Amino acid sequence: MENKIKLLTLSIALATTSASAANYAIEARGDAMGGVGVVSANFLTAPFYNPAITAIYRRNDDVGMITPSLGLSYSDEHMMVDDLDKAAGLIDSAIGGDYSNISELETTLAALDGDIAKLEFGGVIAFAIPNRFIAANLVGKAYAESFAQTDVYSGANSSIDAALNPAINAELSGVKAVGVGVTEVGLSLAKYQTFLGQHIAFGITPKLQRIYTYVYQANINNYDIKDVRDNGTGETMFNIDAGFLWFYGPLRVGIAAMNIVSRDITTQSLPGSTVTSQIDASQSRTFSPVSYDYQMRPLYTVGVGLIGDYASLSVDYDLNEEERYTNFNDNTQMVRVGGEIDILRQLKLRAGWNRNLAYDDLDDTITAGIGLSPLNLFQLDIGASYTNENSMGAYINFLTSY
Repeated sequence: MENKIKLLTLSIALATTSASAANYAIEARGDAMGGVGVVSANFLTAPFYNPAITAIYRRNDDVGMITPSLGLSYSDEHMMVDDLDKAAGLIDSAIGGDYSNISELETTLAALDGDIAKLEFGGVIAFAIPNRFIAANLVGKAYAESFAQTDVYSGANSSIDAALNPAINAELSGVKAVGVGVTEVGLSLAKYQTFLGQHIAFGITPKLQRIYTYVYQANINNYDIKDVRDNGTGETMFNIDAGFLWFYGPLRVGIAAMNIVSRDITTQSLPGSTVTSQIDASQSRTFSPVSYDYQMRPLYTVGVGLIGDYASLSVDYDLNEEERYTNFNDNTQMVRVGGEIDILRQLKLRAGWNRNLAYDDLDDTITAGIGLSPLNLFQLDIGASYTNENSMGAYINFLTSY
């Protein structure tokens, strides 16, 4: 249990070091619909999906605010935290001279190989002024993602007894962690017009970003949470998002390009270290110096959907895969499907599905949520995501429009 708490705390510390944070679109309505938004967002949430939709609003919308939106999700699909907790206990037993569970330790170590746990947390605020000249939306957003993955050792060659090798391998195995936190302030500007009889909208979001990176490494039963904040660095940069929308009646097609300005950010470098086995002092492992490059690259997403007054259904697809941290298993390329039913402008029912196409062994995620608009005075959106019993998320929005 101690190591389970350590790893959870490690993830939370990495995620919250930048004050507030989460996934790249922190918004309960979209998250309840599988994460779609390139054609299904509204003028308030447009900057998080497609800036062009900032210009698409109802005639009675004069101003709108998100105050705020918050989201949190945790993913441990292969039960890495439980297996680490189990392995730590078995390692301690072996160090104490109890070798009766070495075969179980070998099985647990094999299960840990390549595992990764992930935490996301974030929040946004927005203030939008729709108009027929240049619609505008001022947004502030902060999100963080942290990833912890195992580094399983397999080079033990005991001089005492070869049967001890699985326990020594486990003792010399490690945990690696990286985190990224991004805070940004931007202004979405968008314009709707007809061109050759076609209804189109286009928009851009120039923004300032502060990007924080963190890196950490230690062996399984010897990492110390307080060291995480010592291994961080930050950079400030200018970036821009852009989007386009075409629609005819309820049919919409759109494309969004997020973070168009590329940037490589190198984490702090951790010095190498040598760990000696307590089971067999002749066995040791040298951890090489560690640093990673975080790649900020453009993400291009297309969307298509049927968006009506009382129901919607849409699909978003990432055209390219985001690598983000090099040599770390945090790549994403998402396909998302989601829909919404509006009941008398008072209650909205939402559901969705998404999948990360970057890896073959990940489970699908299903989502659901509701939107409440009592007497149209304000709107409360609540969403949840479920991948399996070890991977869930929750999201909430507070919106007002006048």
